[in-house]
Amino acid sequence: MKRHLAAAATTAACLTLLLTPSAGAAGTAGTAGTAANPYERGPAPSQSSIEALRGPYAVSQTSVSSLSATGFGGGTIYYPTSTSDGTFGAVVISPGFTAYESSIAWLGPRLASQGFVVFTIDTLTTLDQPDSRGRQLLAALDHLTERSSVRGRIDASRLGVMGHSMGGGGTLEAAKSRPSLQAAIPLTGWNTDKSWPEITTPTLVIGADGDTVAPVSSHSEPFYQSLPSSLDKAYLELNGATHFTPNTSNTTIAKYSVSWLKRFIDNDTRYEQFLCPLPRPSLTIEEYRGTCPHDS
Repeated sequence: MKRHLAAAATTAACLTLLLTPSAGAAGTAGTAGTAANPYERGPAPSQSSIEALRGPYAVSQTSVSSLSATGFGGGTIYYPTSTSDGTFGAVVISPGFTAYESSIAWLGPRLASQGFVVFTIDTLTTLDQPDSRGRQLLAALDHLTERSSVRGRIDASRLGVMGHSMGGGGTLEAAKSRPSLQAAIPLTGWNTDKSWPEITTPTLVIGADGDTVAPVSSHSEPFYQSLPSSLDKAYLELNGATHFTPNTSNTTIAKYSVSWLKRFIDNDTRYEQFLCPLPRPSLTIEEYRGTCPHDS
């Protein structure tokens, strides 16, 4: 009897080994993530991978005509070409006052190649104010998840917003209006409203030390300080930068944006290492504040 029991136990153990994926298989590039986090996408990150001009995913793009857009001005969708990893989180990005989609287009393929669907948009007019840009960011998200040709590639529960200048002010407006958003990143944001205690979306505020259009002392700093103390939030002040620094490819903006979006849209704690402990001042960082460690 004991021999029969031992044999059965051995058989069960062998079956378990055969049917259980190895730890190595779970960590390979391009997997849909581990059982602990089904939203995890791509290989384990490194300092060089978050600073790279392109991440691990090949990217395709498609245009959205202003004629087919409702509530915003059209734009370009960048997305991982492969569908083998399942769905991805998505981000919509707005330009600033008097600016067009082209001013923030560099972020499209850079973020998409890290495993996101990214929609860089034009606004209804170049003179739209932050509250209008906030509504347009949300309209673009709705288009992306409900009507776009890539809607099947998107997990509509994992969405974020970004924007430059008045688009940054609009990012705060959008997060205030739609608490279900997973991440918000205003880039040298401008808004007459300085207080945002209603926001519950994890928010990374990026300012520039040389900004004379939206000085950090009257915009980015009070934005950050007014966010709830219980919120996952951070304030990155770029060193040697201006209001228009987000309009050209910038490694510091990209690496912390990627880390923030991965950490909160994908709940990917592998990126926590780049956010906590807080980055220290450097040639590119004037100041960094934040709440650490971040909630899961």
